[in-house]
This record gives sequence, structure tokens and C-alpha cells, in this order.
Amino acid sequence: MVDSRPGDAFQPGELLNNTYRIEALLGRGGTSDVYRARSEISGRLMALKVLKSEFTGNDDYLVLLTREEEIRDIRHDAVVRYSECSRTQSGQVYLLMDYVEGPGLDKRLKQGPMPAEELLVVARRVAEGLNAAHKRNIVHRDLSPDNIILKGGDPAQAVIIDFGIAKDTNPGAETIVGNEFAGKYAYAAPEQLSGNTDPRTDIYSLGALLLANFRGKPPDVGRNPMEVVQKKSEPLDTSGVPEPLKTLLDRMTAPDPDDRFQSTAEVLSFLDNPGAAVDSDATVITPVTRKRIETATVPPAPRSEAPAKPAPDAPAAKKSRGGLVAALLVLLLAVGAGGAWFSGALDGIVGDTRPLADPYTLLVARAEGGTPSAVGNVPSEAVAQRLTELMHAQSGEAQLTVARGDIAPSWGEDVISIIEQIDELPEWKLSLSGNRGHVTGRTTDEAEQKQLMAAMGSDLPGALEGSAEIAFKPLFLPAAEVAAVVSKLADCGPLETPGATNVGYGPDSRIVVTGRVADTATRVSLFDQLTAMAGGRQVVVDTEVLNDTLCLIESHLPKAPSSDIDIAFTVGDRNEPNPSGRFFVGENPVIDVVLPPDVTDGYLTVSVIDVSGNVLHMLPILSQLDNSVKDLRAGRDGPVRVRVAFPLSEAAGTGKLAFRVDDSTLGKSKVIAIHSTAPLFEGQLPSSESAKSYAEALEKYASQNEAVIQSLDSRILTTAKP
Repeated sequence: MVDSRPGDAFQPGELLNNTYRIEALLGRGGTSDVYRARSEISGRLMALKVLKSEFTGNDDYLVLLTREEEIRDIRHDAVVRYSECSRTQSGQVYLLMDYVEGPGLDKRLKQGPMPAEELLVVARRVAEGLNAAHKRNIVHRDLSPDNIILKGGDPAQAVIIDFGIAKDTNPGAETIVGNEFAGKYAYAAPEQLSGNTDPRTDIYSLGALLLANFRGKPPDVGRNPMEVVQKKSEPLDTSGVPEPLKTLLDRMTAPDPDDRFQSTAEVLSFLDNPGAAVDSDATVITPVTRKRIETATVPPAPRSEAPAKPAPDAPAAKKSRGGLVAALLVLLLAVGAGGAWFSGALDGIVGDTRPLADPYTLLVARAEGGTPSAVGNVPSEAVAQRLTELMHAQSGEAQLTVARGDIAPSWGEDVISIIEQIDELPEWKLSLSGNRGHVTGRTTDEAEQKQLMAAMGSDLPGALEGSAEIAFKPLFLPAAEVAAVVSKLADCGPLETPGATNVGYGPDSRIVVTGRVADTATRVSLFDQLTAMAGGRQVVVDTEVLNDTLCLIESHLPKAPSSDIDIAFTVGDRNEPNPSGRFFVGENPVIDVVLPPDVTDGYLTVSVIDVSGNVLHMLPILSQLDNSVKDLRAGRDGPVRVRVAFPLSEAAGTGKLAFRVDDSTLGKSKVIAIHSTAPLFEGQLPSSESAKSYAEALEKYASQNEAVIQSLDSRILTTAKP
């Protein structure tokens, strides 16, 4: 448990949405905190992941939580179950999930090494959970000891939590964190560093965390990004790990994804029959051959003839002079041989002394606004020097290893050719494994983009295989392009783009969208499509999610300003304020319209549009025909509460309006309070009517009596199952 602070979103004992009683703060994270809460209705323990207040206005994180909620479709005991994503009346956004009691593997890691037998049990359980996720095209991407809980301390009851950066691998799918690296360095697969993920990424991370828990300490991944890249290209050290765990980890954590288990189904198959892959006689700890950087030397070939002996009767002076000449010849030969050695001219004679790199990798990149860096392998000192000069020319750095490997003879020249073409771009990246590479970058010069794509778009220079993706990003994003996307997706009345200018959105501008949408999918689509065209600009989709019926009403509501008239909700059964407006099946919603002190005349009309498409009129109605503000105040000054929906006990036998939530129609309803200088409609309103007929009548009246309507205020009332 973690001690609470005055500034925390919730305090122990607080009741959330009239249902969840906060019991304790479990932990703090970078963007969210996690609480333990208990349902007052069912008594069930739940976990609440609450977005920190500084991120609640940022749609990046809101959509992230929404997508994490959508992972609730994964049905497996080894994957935490999600329930819903909601917002409190005060604006706090939280995600509701099952509470799993037990230590995390991170806690067990701090306690020291775990037995291999327990880790094999954890491996099976987590692999089963990942298999269920992978079947739905979901990759976790952030698997680490703190994301696995041992329910009740039992390894056989391990549960995977925190799918916050999980990636949907369906074609075209993205996440808030995009396609770039999102995991923790210590447990991330090598390919994640260059933005590649698939189910094999989770397999690597699972193997890395199992090894960490066996050792009792996390892997050493270096002190800077360059060291990380280098260490990630090497196999993990599994010496001392007993079989069959050793073979399992070696095959899960191979640096090259193609050398790993290709699916969690293969992992489970190995665990079912480890003897098929492990020598049955292996009873002692023995290291297996792994791909490491090696040094290979070949001794010089033996001479075929013995050296000639000097003539026995040679004069002494001549002998001395001959020795000097011989010494000079040896020196000259040594110097020449040294030059030939370092130039590689003698490789065929004395052998290539460069270390072997497998895989042969190189990563050269520059982020926007940053300096370039190069880390990895190169075939010669000349290539290393030239590449280092290119980095230093822009205040960057290089950490290069001269090594041999399975690469083309022109590899170095081809790499330098690419860097010289792209190093003036605002941001770029070249990643290579062997002869296969990929180039990405962006430019604000359309002609430059076309030129680079023509040169490398379908085929990299020389013997290199791969292609380039150079994006054209204008200095200003035209506002018309943003407006076209927003207009196309608007499904609940027009959406606004405050902040847009005639010249468009500058490099540091935010793209903001406000208004109402019919469902969450529209909101997510807005974010995704705008992010795809934003070119790194921040996208904020500040929209309220309604439904088709409420959207119909929204499109016909009069264009009247809001006011200080408030709509307050109470749980009638308990006489308890409900600021969230969220009511559960069986509860009795009580509704008051609160008139501020300065509203003393005119007329008040109150209706509720429910989720089924009907309008229920609440004022004036048969039991309360007089809706003049003066009479509703009845001589009272200051704020006055006008009750329009009553507790069931008070309404019985009086004709007053009261209702209880049932499970026949759940969702969002909208309470509308209109203040006008004259009655809105002639005659008595029906107790209920269709939303369409009400909307049309309201629109017609507003168009004929525009000056009559003073204000329009509304609140959403949500009904749901507990």
C-alpha cells in the first residue's frame, strides 16, 4: 500500500459514483494512480486506474484508457478483466478492472532468485494468457515483472495486467504511443528499439523477465541508448540456468525474432514436452552455443625452406654490413606487413581478425530537434571514420564496432551514400540488419521528398535491400484538410476546431476539436485520422459522447446560451447527492432545477430525452401546470430548488413524477431546462412524445420566437447496471 496525500484524486473512505468505496492507494505511476475499491452493492473488490488530473484534458491519454478498456473482450483467467472507463463529475477519468490480490513478480524479484520449477509454472500460465490475447491480434508490448501478479502468491494463478500500450496488430491499427518503441528497455525485444512488434516481442519479454526472476536481478542493458542497442544485439546470458528452463529461455530470447519460438502455442508445446528439445542426459549445467562477437585468427603458413647460412669464410666487416641490411629489410617488411594488415590486404594470408557480428546491425538516426547518433557495426576503420565525421558535423556522436559479418562488399559505401542523402532532413532514421535496411524521414520540401523517394523509395543504393519512406510535412498544415476530416466524421451536429487560422496549423500548434459525437468509436476515429495527418502536432479531441437520439435533439435545439441555472441529481432511496448523474438499476433518480438568485421572472420548461428515443415532459405537467418562475419561487429569494422528479415515497398517490431505473433501457438521457420570457408552447404538453416530434416543434418555435428563449441548460443522466 501507498500513503495517501492531500492532492490525490481520491481519499480512503470516499464513495465514487455512489458505488465504489475507496479503500487504499495501491501505487503511483507516471500518468495514473491505482486504487483498491469495494462495490457498495455487491461487496466485490475492484481496482481503479485513475488518470492524473494533468492528463485528463489530453485526448492521447483518454483514448489510451478507452482502448485499454476494449481489451476486456479477452476472456482468460490469466488476463485481468476490465469493466468500464468513466469520468466523475469533477472530471477525474478512471478505468475499472478486477482487483487481483497477491505479490507482483517485481516484488518477488526484489526478494531474490525464484526456483526454476516455479518459473516454469509462471511461464505456462502467462503464455496461455498471451496466447488468448494474440488470437485477438493484441500484443502487450510492455511485459515486465511489475505487470504480472501472482494471485494469492500462487505461480499457477499468475495474471497479466496493464495493457495500457497494447497494440492491435490488425492491418492499419495503431495505438496512442504509435508504432515506435513503447516498452521498458530491460525487458524489451531488440526489434522494439526500431519500432517493430509482433507476438514474438511478447515472447522475448516473457523470457527476459523469467530470467531476471531466476537471477534475482533485472538484465543489464547499459547506461545509454548506444549501449542498449549493442547489448540488445547479443543473446542473454543463461549460463547456470538448469534445464529445461535454460533451453526455454534461449529459444524465447534469441535477438533475431526468426530464431525464437514463433508463437505462444510453440512455447506451450515445448512446455508440454521439453524432453523433445532438451538432451535427456543433461543433468549438469552446461552452456549452449550462442551467437556472440568472436575473434578468429589464422596462423601464418609455415615456411617451406630453412634460412640460408652465411658463408663460413666471409669477412667480418661484410658480415656486419650484411646484418645491418638484413635488419633494415626486416623493418621494411614489418612496416609493409603492418600496413597490409590494417588495410585488410593480408586477410587471405593471416586471416580476418575483426570480431564476428551476427546479427550485423547498425542504427543511425536523428530525432526532430536533436543531434544524430550512430551505433552498431561497420566493416572497416575507413567507414567508421567517415560515419563518425558525418555525426560530428552535426554535433552528434558515434559508437561503432569494426566487425565482419554476412554483408555485401559495397555495404559501407552504400550506407555512407544513404546518410549523405538524408542527413539534412529535420528527422530521419536508417536501421540495418545485414544487407536489409529501412529508411524513414520527413521534409518540409516537397521537391526534396519526391527526389529522395525516386532515389530510394523502392530500392536502397547498391547491394542493400529495402526501401525508404520519406514523408512530406508542410511547414503549415492547411486548416481545410483538418476541417474536411472533422466534417466527414461529425455525426452529432457540427464539430468546432478552435485555434485554426487562415494559414493553418504551425509546427507547434495543437489541433483541437470540440463538440458532440454519437459514440466513442467516432471519437477514436477523429483522434486516429487527425493524428495520422498531424505530423507530430498534438491532437486534442474534446468531445462529449452522446447517442443517436440525443444527437437528433442536439441538431434541433435552439441556439441559446447556457446560464447559471443548474440541474442537480439525488439518489432518492438514500437522499444522497449524486453529482455524477450516474444511476444504477434499482435506484430512484431525483431531479432538481436550481434557479440562481438573479433569475426571478419568465418561464421554465423542463424535459428529459431518454435513451429509447422518447421525450418525457417534467414541467409544466398536469400536477404542475404553472411554470412561471415567479410562482415557482413562491416569494423565496436567493437560490431556489425546483423539484421536477421526486422520491418514490413522496410521489406515491400524488401524481408527482417519479421513476426507478430498470434494466430494459440503459444508457444516456439528457435533461433540458429552457428559460424563456413567455411560455414555449400553447396548451398542455403531452406527458411524453417522440424525440423527433419534440425536436421539430422546438426548432419551429425557436425560429419564430428567437428573442423569447433566454437560456438553455442541460445535464446528462446515465443509467447502468452495477
